[in-house]
Amino acid sequence: MGADHTRPAPSAPPRVRRILVATVVPLFVATLIAALVLWPSDTPDPVAGSEPPRHHGTVTRVVTEPCPPAPETPEGGPGATRGPCGTVTVRVEGGPDAGQQIQTPVPAGPGAPTVAVGDEIILVELTDPADPTVSTYNIAEHQRGKPLIWLVALFAAAIVAFGRWRGLAALAGLAASFAILLTFVLPGIGAGSPPLLVAVVGAALIMFVVLYLTHGVTAQTSVAVLGTLGSLVLTGVLGTIATAATHLTGFGSEDATTLSMYQADVDLHGLLLAGIIIGSLGVLDDVTVTQAATVTELAHANPGLSRVQLYRAATRVGRAHIASTVNTIVLAYAGASLPVLLLLTADSRAVTQLLTSEFLAQEIVRSAVATLGLIAAVPLTTGLAAVVTTAGRRGGDAADGSPPPAAPAPRPAADRSEALEALGGPRGGDTPSSAPGWPGRAGNTDTGW
Repeated sequence: MGADHTRPAPSAPPRVRRILVATVVPLFVATLIAALVLWPSDTPDPVAGSEPPRHHGTVTRVVTEPCPPAPETPEGGPGATRGPCGTVTVRVEGGPDAGQQIQTPVPAGPGAPTVAVGDEIILVELTDPADPTVSTYNIAEHQRGKPLIWLVALFAAAIVAFGRWRGLAALAGLAASFAILLTFVLPGIGAGSPPLLVAVVGAALIMFVVLYLTHGVTAQTSVAVLGTLGSLVLTGVLGTIATAATHLTGFGSEDATTLSMYQADVDLHGLLLAGIIIGSLGVLDDVTVTQAATVTELAHANPGLSRVQLYRAATRVGRAHIASTVNTIVLAYAGASLPVLLLLTADSRAVTQLLTSEFLAQEIVRSAVATLGLIAAVPLTTGLAAVVTTAGRRGGDAADGSPPPAAPAPRPAADRSEALEALGGPRGGDTPSSAPGWPGRAGNTDTGW
């Protein structure tokens, strides 16, 4: 989830650590209590459907042949797409016909898989209603288990190779996120709990586990946690107001309509808000961790910076981060909904009607609310980080009465003639370290903060 932006953060003063513990621990305990209260005790069993049995198989032969002539269609009417035609021989690897060779028609129609000899596919067993003892097979799709396993293995290996122990901790945090989603958030919403409340509690639980597991138990991480939690709450409030003002019902997609057919009591409006919360969390924690790390690094580079100077400098970094992240959010939502957006472009309605339709209005609200929460995370986290980083000072002095470390003084500018002489002189190891105005091997030509 978040990225590691810094070296190990310096230890905060004891008083600051006590304040952070007194703030974060009650929030964590409250999150745990809320999760236990909302934890689904009796999740509804999946509705037993009439899905036909599915078995694995391997294609051993493919025979194509010309398709029979299609019946003529009226002029201007939709023409039926035919082909390919033929038969596929498959060796069944499960079920009552395991080990046998069966023949099935070549898959045809929109979205039909293209098969070749050696492909591992999934067969659907269809029973004849007139004679239950007679069954036929159709090819449903390809087996995707092995390619997905290799892809996940490559994904995990790349993260561990680059991030090492921190990468391993990130993988553990990712596993914890999916565990919380699959054992608490989704079953809780399915059991009839308020989706928005379940999403906020689940997102907070994910945040606590992932951030501390990935970045360690430090004051810097605690600042990121507080900034993320505050932004999540604000995102939930803004989402509630925006969806109410735009009169969104949650029925803006075919998936939501299909879900309402299987679970009539699910709150689709609340589910929309829950999706905004969960979707915002992944970007929020990156922004908050970055801002907390930026303040820490600035304070480490120049201990003489005041609280206001730290805030202003880190906020400039946050503005650049937000400028790129906003585009990321919008493009992520557009990419996920690209087929539907393409379908809407073929609609004959006016652009204003399309933009105010349920589906597009839902995506606009989702993007706008997530962006507002993201923008609020920058000043909130930066301000908290500046306060925590400078908490050991008292009115510009340290808590023990000693003056704060002085800012490194800028190097005196060398005379122009000396600089030109140094540039035209010998290079590499022949450059005398004692030349006037010329830094030694360990020197630095940059001016101080």
